[in-house]
Order: sequence, then C-alpha cells, then structure tokens
Amino acid sequence: MSDMENNSLSSERIQQLLASIGAKPQEEADRNVEAVEYNWRQSHYFSQEQLKKVNDFAGKAAQNIAKKFTQLYNSKFKAEIISNTQHFACEFTASEDKKNEYYLDFGTEKHQFGLIGMPSQTAVLWAAQLLGDSKSAENADRDLSSLEQSLLFDIASGIIEAVSGSFDKDDLRPSGEIVKGQMPIEIEPADEICKISFSVKKADSEKPSEAYFLILCDRLQAIAGQKGQSGENIPAQNIAKAMMSHLQHVPVSVMVRLGGALFNFEEVMSLQADDILLLDKKINEPVELFVNGKSALRGRLAKFDNKQAVMITELCNTK
Repeated sequence: MSDMENNSLSSERIQQLLASIGAKPQEEADRNVEAVEYNWRQSHYFSQEQLKKVNDFAGKAAQNIAKKFTQLYNSKFKAEIISNTQHFACEFTASEDKKNEYYLDFGTEKHQFGLIGMPSQTAVLWAAQLLGDSKSAENADRDLSSLEQSLLFDIASGIIEAVSGSFDKDDLRPSGEIVKGQMPIEIEPADEICKISFSVKKADSEKPSEAYFLILCDRLQAIAGQKGQSGENIPAQNIAKAMMSHLQHVPVSVMVRLGGALFNFEEVMSLQADDILLLDKKINEPVELFVNGKSALRGRLAKFDNKQAVMITELCNTK
C-alpha cells in the first residue's frame, strides 16, 4: 500500500469514492454514535459562556429600563428579561407577523446596528398610559395617532438611552423616527442578530407589556468577551480541513467478490464437503472489491506474506 503522503484524500477523490459506493448511513453505527444535535439554521455566533455575559448586560439594561419608566410615568415599574437568543436576519426580514409592529432604530452617530420592536398592543398601551387614557389602551388593534407616535418615540428613545448606559463604549441614540410594519435598518439575510426580549409592568400590575431589541451580534462582541471569532464560529476552511483529516482515519470494510454461480434449490441442498463449485468468472478476469455493498474497485488475485491479496488494477466506472 502507498504511504500516507501519496495516498492522502482530496475532496475530488472523496466525491469519486462516495459516488461509487453510495453514501448510505449504517443504521447500527447511527445507533451507537453519541452526538449533539446541531441546527445549521440557527445562529451560533456566541458560545453559551459568551451568551451568559450578554445576559448579564441585558439584566443591567432591564434595571435601567425600569428606572426610565418610573421617571416617565411617575410610578414604580419593574422590567425583566424574557429571553436572549441568536438568529439569522432572514427570520425577521421574511416574517409576515411583523407588519403590525412599531420600530425605532438606533446606533452610534455613524452607524445603525439595532432597533427596538414594539408589538401594536404594547405601543398603544405605552402611549395611552402616558396620556392617561385608559380606554384607548384597551383598543390594541387601532393605529396610533400622530400625538401617540410622538409620545412613543419619547418612550422608545428613553429605553434606548437606558440601554446605552449598559454599554461600555457606545453612546446609543435613535437614528430615525417611529415606523410601522417594516424594519428601518438595512441588514443582509445572513447577518447574525441577537434578540433580547423584555417585559415592563407597573409594580402593582399583574399583566406586563412586552417588547424586544434586535442588535447585530458583532456589536456585542466586547460585552460577550469575544476578542475574535468564537469557538462555535469556525472558518469554513478549518472545518473542511478537520473533516478531511478525520475521513482519512475512518475504518472502511472492503469485501472481495470472486464470482457467482446459479443453482436450483435441489442442487444447493445436495452440496457436500469436497464438492467443487464452478464460478461464472474466468481465471484471467479481475475480481471486484465492494465498499458499503457497492462495487468500487477491480483487481487481480495475488498473495502476500502467506495471505490472499488483491492487486488493484482499476476504479469502477462511477458515472
């Protein structure tokens, strides 16, 4: 057999072999393999340890949001983080459920990188409560008046200011105005986004209102303690290299087929020791080597070190 340097696998060589043998999973092997399910459709920008740091940041932001609401409404408020999740931007840009939501984008003086999203029910409630109009707050399906939109802008701006106090460097500010139904920031479908959902309620109230932040993950790197790419965000070239290295050491069973013969049932039942079976392959014909039940190679019978062997002569046609 050739040495490892001359026998290393290329991607083309692997594709050729897989095409010839068929890439069917081994059921028994599947049952014995312990693996963690990996969802390729979900963003994995941050590791779990880094997400905990983002959670700490979100918790501090919630405290600041509660203080801001207490100032705005002159009443005691509580704010809590509901969830902190990672997503690809396409989950939000392609969603039809967001058409009744209100948005205010934010960022630094030079760059937008996030927004606050408010469901219609939340937006109506916040604006109506600030006006002291409890009846209007009950009708969540209506559009906001121009005055209510102006008040909602003040409320959302206050929330952004509260979150800015939790950032170490960036001074966050609203970048535009309140819009409905369409996210106001330009993002690509493959952009990775952190969604931080939170709830706000009066201290003496049972029912909270909910809203959320969408922030580009790369703007949270410092908060997450991520100096470079996370361990779960490995370059594709490194993944391919690791897979190729692993494939070179995967054990594969190869079976040699000498030939075959056709008998009827009576003839098979009458076979005994010392009988000779005449196969359908001539002595000078190559034998076939099967990998995963499919013919992959051909060769000629040989012997080596007092053992039967096969000298490979050709690859089977994979077309």
